[in-house]
Amino acid sequence: MSSLTARIPPKAKGILYILSAAFFFSLMTFFVKLSGDVPSMQKVFFRNLIAFFLAFIALAKSEEKFHVKKDSWGGLFLRCLFGTLGMVANFWAIDRLGLADSNILNKMSPFFAIVMSLFILRERPNKVEWTSVLIALAGAAFVIKPTAGIASLPALVGLFSGFAAGTAYTYVRKLSKQGERGPVIVFAFSAFSILFTAPYLLFSYHPMTWQQLVFLLLAGVGGAGGQFSITAAYAHAPAKEISVFDYSQVLFAALWGFLAWGEIPDYLSVIGYVIIIGVAVFRWWYNLKEDAPAEVHGAVNG
Repeated sequence: MSSLTARIPPKAKGILYILSAAFFFSLMTFFVKLSGDVPSMQKVFFRNLIAFFLAFIALAKSEEKFHVKKDSWGGLFLRCLFGTLGMVANFWAIDRLGLADSNILNKMSPFFAIVMSLFILRERPNKVEWTSVLIALAGAAFVIKPTAGIASLPALVGLFSGFAAGTAYTYVRKLSKQGERGPVIVFAFSAFSILFTAPYLLFSYHPMTWQQLVFLLLAGVGGAGGQFSITAAYAHAPAKEISVFDYSQVLFAALWGFLAWGEIPDYLSVIGYVIIIGVAVFRWWYNLKEDAPAEVHGAVNG
């Protein structure tokens, strides 16, 4: 088996891992929705328990243990804050939208990360990146379906979850550039989310059936599986080469939604999916095309 996997090119391994991450994250949203009328804050608490203990064990076994770099604290706090707000918003939207709709709105995060990189990392997006953001927002409008009155509140909350996640991912990138360890970031986020939601459980705990508890713990397993898979994916191949395959999560989510609840996205939502995923595919192709001359130049000079 090991000899077989050794023959698989690194990029192919990266694609397989990111498809695995998309599958696990779609299962996470499936089990969150399946848990029913449990408050979103309570869902976030139980969702993060699994990741908390896994990250705790990983750090306890590491050489540096729980050491955090001195200049990481501010970025860690903001990563945790935006990540937690994004997860609460995402779980709230999942309960009120179709699984595919809530997933695609959350998948607006890479486009919001482009915008937030300007403020957090002082990276100025080029014209193609700005255009991709505007087109993706137009695609999101097809999913949100604003009317003459106010747009659907659950859809707007779902879009906010994408903004918060994109901001959190930008801080993850900043922390990684500063040399902060991945398990530290995962542990801090999980611990913060648990502490953030714990007061709600203390004063407004919603009694759960054993089935609901099992579903939320399975959501935690799905989330942890997604985190480990996506970490392995980017260890085998650069994000610019494989990140577009993460959008397969929307297809998995649409399948679970159809099988469990008979959800069929309307034609406007499908148009939105095509626009958002289409512009993501274009950005992926454009980045590869832009990097190709530099790689060839480096190979010639090397």
